[in-house]
Amino acid sequence: MRFLMGKNEINAFLGAGTAYQGRLTFHGIVRIDGTFDGDIVSDGTLMVGKDAHVSGRLSVARLFCGGLVEAEVLAARKVVLHRGGTFRGSIRTPALVVEDGAKVEGRVLMSGPDQEPMAIDVTPAGHPA
Repeated sequence: MRFLMGKNEINAFLGAGTAYQGRLTFHGIVRIDGTFDGDIVSDGTLMVGKDAHVSGRLSVARLFCGGLVEAEVLAARKVVLHRGGTFRGSIRTPALVVEDGAKVEGRVLMSGPDQEPMAIDVTPAGHPA
């Protein structure tokens, strides 16, 4: 998975092997490679690395996911699910990018500024709807 931002642009980093539970608020860019359980609120970008597990409620401008996210997500600008990433839960965003090899299980609501949200239920292969 590649992110288009340099290391110097990341405001905070939760590394592999670390775990955090609670509430995280930030501006700018935060990358999580460890485990996070709780609420994340930001007008910035959350990057979830390939070995990360993030659960809870997320309200961010942009979410880039290469790991496991099990959450209720409100992304004001965009969600990108990279190859190898898994999302379970609900996503509400105006733009969703799902690369080949990414998995989505849950509910997706997409709307633009002048549109009503469009709901799409996504069930994993082999599971009844």
